[in-house]
This record gives sequence, C-alpha cells and structure tokens, in this order.
Amino acid sequence: MALDKVVPQNGPEEYEGREKYTHVGTRVDRPDGLDKVTGRAKFGADAHAPGMLHGAIVRSPHAHAKILKIDTSKAEALAGVKAVVTRADFAAGLEGEYWNILENVMASDTALYDGHALAAIAATSSLIARDAVKLVEVEYELLPHVTDVDEAMKPDAPVIRAGQQSKLVPEGMHPNVVNYYEGGHGDMDAGFAEADLVIERHFTTEAAHQGYIEPHAALATLGNDGKGELWCCTQGHFIVQKTCAALVGIDTSQLRVTASEIGGGFGGKTTVFLEPVALALSRKANRPVKIVMSRSEVLRATGPTSSASMDIKIGMTKDGRITAGKGVFRLQGGAFPDAPAGMAAECSFAPYNLNAVSIEGYEVMANRPKQAAYRAPGSPMAAFAVESVVDELCQTLGLDPIETRLKNASREGTKAAYGPTWDRIGLVECLEAAQAHPHMQAPLRESEGRGVAAGFWFNHGGETSVSLALSEDGTAQISVGTPDIGGSRASMALMAAEILGIEYKNIRVTVADTATLGYNDVSHGSRVTYASGLATINAAKDAVGKLCDRAAQRWGIDPEAVIWEDGCAKPAGPNAGQFDPMPLKEITKRMGRTGGPISGHFEATPEGAGVSFGVHIVDAHVDRETGKTSVDRYTVIQDAGKAVHPTYVEGQFQGGAAQGIGWALNEEYVYGEDGRLQNTVFLDYRIPVASDLPMIDTVIVEVPNPGHPFGVRGVGETGICPPLAAIANAVSGAVGVRMTSLPMSPPKILKALKEQ
Repeated sequence: MALDKVVPQNGPEEYEGREKYTHVGTRVDRPDGLDKVTGRAKFGADAHAPGMLHGAIVRSPHAHAKILKIDTSKAEALAGVKAVVTRADFAAGLEGEYWNILENVMASDTALYDGHALAAIAATSSLIARDAVKLVEVEYELLPHVTDVDEAMKPDAPVIRAGQQSKLVPEGMHPNVVNYYEGGHGDMDAGFAEADLVIERHFTTEAAHQGYIEPHAALATLGNDGKGELWCCTQGHFIVQKTCAALVGIDTSQLRVTASEIGGGFGGKTTVFLEPVALALSRKANRPVKIVMSRSEVLRATGPTSSASMDIKIGMTKDGRITAGKGVFRLQGGAFPDAPAGMAAECSFAPYNLNAVSIEGYEVMANRPKQAAYRAPGSPMAAFAVESVVDELCQTLGLDPIETRLKNASREGTKAAYGPTWDRIGLVECLEAAQAHPHMQAPLRESEGRGVAAGFWFNHGGETSVSLALSEDGTAQISVGTPDIGGSRASMALMAAEILGIEYKNIRVTVADTATLGYNDVSHGSRVTYASGLATINAAKDAVGKLCDRAAQRWGIDPEAVIWEDGCAKPAGPNAGQFDPMPLKEITKRMGRTGGPISGHFEATPEGAGVSFGVHIVDAHVDRETGKTSVDRYTVIQDAGKAVHPTYVEGQFQGGAAQGIGWALNEEYVYGEDGRLQNTVFLDYRIPVASDLPMIDTVIVEVPNPGHPFGVRGVGETGICPPLAAIANAVSGAVGVRMTSLPMSPPKILKALKEQ
C-alpha cells in the first residue's frame, strides 16, 4: 500500500469552496477489477471468430539489407496456407507519415532493422503459419549498418534512408540527422561568466522497451466489398482505424475498430504494427485472420524508446543560484524520423527559473526499429542528464540538493526555455513536501547513497468526444472513445457522479468502438482524465440542463428558474415557486412521457491541460564486490492537480518509479556487431520483478490546474521523469563516482569503481 498522504494546496479563486467533493477524490472500487481477477476481461489475444485463420510474419534477420527477391511459392504450397501478402498487397502512392508507417509495417525494397517485416502468411493453425514462414526464401544484398546515435551522425556513417532530412537541420550534417530543434533565451556567455562553478558532462542512455506484459494482437476481417472489422489491443482505436484504412486502401468509414482491454501500453501501443497486415491477409483469404506477436517479435520489431547522447553545461554561484544552463540532446528514432529530441530539450530545464538557457535537439536515424512513445518521451533522459549535473554542483559546493532546487524552482510566471510562461504549477509545493518528508532525515548505511531529482511533463488535451445517456431507473451510461490504460473509467464515473449527484455505482463507463462516437485522440500524454474528463463533465452538464428543463415543464415555470443541487432539480429561489426538490430518478422515470430520452454529449479539442512536476527521493545501496545495486527506499512526490481517484494516482506514481528503476539499473537493448538484437526475451531483457523493488511510498500534492473544472492534471507521464536521475544520483553518492551512462549495470559500476 502507498502512503495515504495528500498535500492539498489552496487553489485560485474559482476553486475556493470546492476543496470538498462528494465523489471526486474517493477510493471507490475499480469497475474492471472483477472482470480482470476472474478472467472475464477480454484482451487482444482473447478475440475469436468462426473460421478464423492464424497469421505469422516473415522478418529480416539483418540490420540493413537490399531485398533482391522474395519467393513465397513453397510457403503457398504448404497444406493449410490460405494467403500470403507482401508489400504489393498494400496501398500504393502513400506519402508523409502514412508512407513511413507502411514502410515500418511491411518493407518495400530494403530491410532497415533486425526484425523488419517482409511478408506475412495466414494458415489454418498458428503452427502451420510459423512453419510456412520458414519456407519463404528471401535473397538479400547486405548493406552497412549503424545502431549507435553518435556513430550515425559521423560523416562516414552509412545513409539509412536518403531524403528524410527536414529543412531545419543545419547545413553540412549527415543525412541520418533528420530534424533539429533549438530554443532558449538570455545571454549565455554572461550567465556562465557569472558562475563560481561550471560543470560540463556527457551522458548516454540506452533504448528501453515499455515492457507491457500483453503482446500486440489483432483479429481482422475485410471483405471484397471493402467493409472490415478489427479487434485489437491499442491505446487509440480511432487512429488505428484511420491509419489502417489508408494502408489497405479503403474508406475510413468502412472499417470498424473495437479496442480490447489492454494488458499494458505505456505509449508502446499508440502505434500501428500488425493490424493492417491482418486486414490484408483477411482480404486475400476472405476469412478472419488473427495475429499475436511473440515476445521476441515485440522486442525486435515494435517501438522501444530512443537511446540518447547528451551534453549538459550548467553554471552555479557559491550560494546555489543557477546562472546558465545549456543542453544538447541527440536521440535516435530507429530507421524513421520523429525521435523525441525536441521534447527532451523542452523538458530538460523546465524545473528551473533561468535567465540564460540554451537547448538543442537532434533527431537521428539508425538501423533499429521505429521508436515509440514511452511515458513522457524524451523527458526521462533529459532529466537524468540535467539533474545529475545539478546534483554534482550541489555536492561540489556543499549545498543542500532540495534547498538549491527550491532557490531555482520554476513557479507561476516563470518563462520556460521553450517559450511559454507558466500558469499555476506545483513544483515548489512538491519540493517543500520532499524537504519535510521523513525520508530526507533517515540515516544512510555504509555504501548507500541518497538521490533527489525533479521531473516535468507537458500533459496534453486532444480531440475528444463523450456521450452520456440516462436510464429510466436513474442510472447513467457513459460512452468514451479513449481506451482505459490507467483507471480512466473510474475517473470518468466519479466526475459524472459529482455533476449528476448520483452514486458512482450507478454509472457504467464503456469504451465505445469507432462506429459509435466521433473521433477521439489516442490515450497518451496524460490526456485522458483531463480531456475525456472535461468532455464527461460537460456531457453531464448537458444532461443536467435537460433534466432541469423537464422539471421546469412539470412545475410550469421558466427553465432558467431551476437549479441542480445534490442530484435534484430545485427552484432557484422563493420567487420561482415553492416546490419540493425533484430527484433525478423522479425525472427519468417519466422521460418517455415528457419529451423522450435524456442524454448529454460533448466534443471538443480542449486546451489548458496544465503541466506537471514531480520530485523523487531514492536510497540505493551498492555492493562494491559485485556491482549490484539495491534500491532500499523510494518516495514519489507529485502534483496531481486534483486526485480524482487517489488509489489509481498512487498506482501511476508507483508504476513510473518501478519502470524508472528498471531503466536506470538493468534494462537496455543490446545489439551485436551484426546489428541484431541479442536480448529478445524477458530472460535476457531484464525488467524489474517484485524482489527488485522496495515499497514505493507516495505523496500526492494537489495544486489545482486552472484549465479544468476540478483542477485535474494528468499524472501518468511525470512519474517516470525523475527516477533515472534520482537513482543515478543515489548510486553516484554510494560509489563516490559520477555515473553518466545508463543502465548502471554491475559491469559499469565495477568499471567505475576500478577507475576511481
């Protein structure tokens, strides 16, 4: 159990008097709990259709190779094989992002990474399909490859894909550098000249996978009439619909997509991998086709986060004031554009109020799978680099790490390095909570270090649509278009209950398919409780307006003279008339006779998501003989704006910390000299297990977001931003050597100790 500790802060004027809620902020039962513990919940691989075939994919064993010939004749001749598809079976003439997605889904003339899909087979059993894959003969011309981000930028590096470079890239850079970002403000030379101490260091992080337990799975049916159905595990079935329709060449409206329960995503299921392949096979075989990835395929061919190379320079005065900060961030995105280098740069110095700051980001291609989002993409790497230098400055100058961060902390009115001026934010409150926490006063044992770090994430809004329908018995059904990846069904129900004034248990939230609602953006970026919650609140208000109209009709008064309180319509005042409150249930049981069904609807692209900050404290012990690190104590402190469901919020905090522990200490993509991934299963790709983790304590800080009626901020991303830095600072303190490369595996730590 997490520490049940909430640190509320006084909000702006519009929040006064709203510190107490009836439903929001309570720890109600999760709506999906029973289904998941009994096995009734249906995940991607649970989908089944009569007469369905099983699909398998042919993948390149080479990091970079020209595809000279693909011979599928032997596979097609195998008994039980019903369809074979290659790139020729997908839409032609695609451009921009759709072309990039298709090139990743199915290679055209060049295999760009180990595991790149080349063809696919549908057969009457998964065993036959996998046997058929082995019969496909591919003739290759091997090409030079590069998997390291710094090596990919060198003049003699092999060109992975020509013509991908944006106009923003400075002249003279290698074609593998495909995009460039810069920002900042102030006089850098003057800022560094003012400092009493300047530290400049180089940092690297290796790519890490999201590590979701459920592999990608899809069941597709697509007829010759161009009408299709798709069931898949995804964080965004509307984007799956739009993308798959484009890739297989059908109208978007003709493809209906249903999202299953999701066994983990963390950003890794915001993309499209096997769904269009299943559709293409189904169309060719004229039967439903199901594809489930193996763990090896997930690690080789889906999107991990980027690896990174970073240079940080920070100046500080003797009393702890940061005078200038400069960061250069180079991130590889696999063999495709869109590595989150710009977001890394923007997040890097966000916790600090700086008069002089310079940030640069380089997106670089390498012979690796196309990167995908992983909880706050770019921010954890940037925080690791910046917070490590801040920690080293504090150590060298003999300064308290939290007091120094408080002295330089961003607050309302601070101008960020990437341009905006902060509205109400909660970083100072998080730092103060950390300063007062018993963890900071606890003694350390020998070979144990304590690390502190701050982190930041933007949070997002995005296109959102919600419908709410009332039943005659006074209960409600809500349809949302955002898959539930972290408790959003509970938070939607709680917010609707708050507006309607009915019990949480009387509201059911359903994730609707693409034929039921208008377009909804992906469940990512910590947007769902904010954006879908905002839409839910407004849909509930729409329904409340109609409830008040019905009450006014019955009372024979003007609708403007009716208000809604505690789940009842009431006269606005004595002048409106003397009527007893009319409960929602009383109105809905008569709605068939008073005008018909009562529902509410709302769609918008909300702005004002409100940025999020967090502070982590870590105690780590290092065994100097083996190099093994044990995380002994961990405390997460983060601003949630308003914790709609505190238990879920704590779970998000703890999940981010757990994943950060793995990324900091164990997890990494290991490529051989041949460019092939060496650790393709969980036995070799080492995610944390229960025995690797301490109790992760949590403190929820509540500084209301002015952009949301209940003050909500997203919480899913920020939890993974500080861990890499906080753990690195703890380990560096324990061994007496600054650790600059992640993961801090035992061999790296032993090497650092040897070089002391």
